[in-house]
Amino acid sequence: MGKSEEEIQPLNPEDSLVEITNGEDSPKSKSPRHGHSTSKEVASAVTSSWVSRRFLSGCAVLFPLVVTVYVTWWFLTFFDNFFSPVYEALFGFHVFGLGFVTSMAFIFCTGVFVSSWLGSLLLQVGEWIIKKLPLVKHIYSAAKQVSAAVNPANETTQSFRECVLIRHPRNGEYAFGFITGSTLLQDVHGDVQLFSVYVPTNHIYVGDVFLLGKQDIIKVNLSVREGLEIVVSVGMALPQNLMSIQR
Repeated sequence: MGKSEEEIQPLNPEDSLVEITNGEDSPKSKSPRHGHSTSKEVASAVTSSWVSRRFLSGCAVLFPLVVTVYVTWWFLTFFDNFFSPVYEALFGFHVFGLGFVTSMAFIFCTGVFVSSWLGSLLLQVGEWIIKKLPLVKHIYSAAKQVSAAVNPANETTQSFRECVLIRHPRNGEYAFGFITGSTLLQDVHGDVQLFSVYVPTNHIYVGDVFLLGKQDIIKVNLSVREGLEIVVSVGMALPQNLMSIQR
């Protein structure tokens, strides 16, 4: 009440801003630190990306080599263990590889023997006995169908006749399949020819079988061998262009 107008001075907003600004770091003073931190992050990201690419490149080179060595070693060891115990029991020594060579020779001699009339006769007698056994006959029948696909002497049996495409599992999606046979569906409305199409799902000999009409099968310009290569290579052997053909 007793103070004069000179003593009471209005607060200047600019002065308060100056004081607050002086009490804290300005944005300009932070920019060098922020830029230095950003540079470190960029350098770290580039280094991490370079290391990841080189690591994946090394895996891509070593993976087929490791798989090849592992499978070859397993193959050698598996067949070597058949006759190695025999040599060790008879002669008291073990030579790695000798059992494998003996196994290969035994397989070759078996092929030569069953090609003769006596071997063929004994094979038929053995199959007749096996087919009389309740459970074993189903296992043997399935295994024989699988082996027929890789038997070059079996010219009458065509396990995979053609490589085709089918719409599976729904419209807009396609799957590679192999025609393995055909049948005639007899109906009151007429006979319908159906083709059995085998679609691999996990391996060449693991998959589903579909009975489809001719109109549901798309025949393409691929041989059976090319189709198998596509399946085994998980699609990496797929050609750039596929052509639908009419047969």
